[in-house]
Amino acid sequence: MSDDLSKSSPPLDLRRLTGARVALGAAGAGVPTSAQQRFLLDHARAREAVWTEVDWPAVRGLLDGGGLASVEAESRVRDRAEYLRRPDLGRRLSEAARERLRGEEQGADLAVVIADGLSATAVTLNAAPLALRIAERAGARGWRLAPVVLARQARVALGDEAGAALGAKVVVLLVGERPGLSAADSLGAYLTHAPEPGTPDSRRNCISNIREGGLPVESAARQIEDLVARMLRQGRSGVTLARTDEAAAIEG
Repeated sequence: MSDDLSKSSPPLDLRRLTGARVALGAAGAGVPTSAQQRFLLDHARAREAVWTEVDWPAVRGLLDGGGLASVEAESRVRDRAEYLRRPDLGRRLSEAARERLRGEEQGADLAVVIADGLSATAVTLNAAPLALRIAERAGARGWRLAPVVLARQARVALGDEAGAALGAKVVVLLVGERPGLSAADSLGAYLTHAPEPGTPDSRRNCISNIREGGLPVESAARQIEDLVARMLRQGRSGVTLARTDEAAAIEG
């Protein structure tokens, strides 16, 4: 009976279920020319995402158009080659950037940091639209928002140092994720309550794959709003953040 079912069932096209490289076909001992060309194109897009500069004027223009103030910052990295070789320097603000942020108004409920990370493509396409959605939801909640930080040559941990310099209760870092061969435009969001230099990864929450074809910007903004609200109520983030306030009350 199973043989009869297998003959009557249509073949499963795995390519419709995933963006991964599956069911490429074969041409002798290799892959078809079309599959090889797609691989080379995606590889070129991944390299471009890593090495290209974010279109910062476009990002700033979108923020300005939405009424969001911004301030520039940079890590201790001198250039892109050093950024890739020295992740430790990309996690720290330059002294000038730290003083610049300390000169801004302190004590906001929420600070948004836009960092180039490992994909300029992701930041150019997705960061400003997401920051604007976050700001809309923060305004509806009555949260005070710090100026958006535009951070160059930045790693994830730089967001904690930036949030601390601004005296923010919660920081949301939007960063270009490491590009793969199926997506070079994926944005990640890392959230920390009471950010400070040296914050361990266990105290952060992450939302990833924010892009067209992944997690839509509006859905990401809604998830970020929920996380920030729970962080402000529970006074914590990361692995100890309860999924609901009811669970937090029970744990307390």
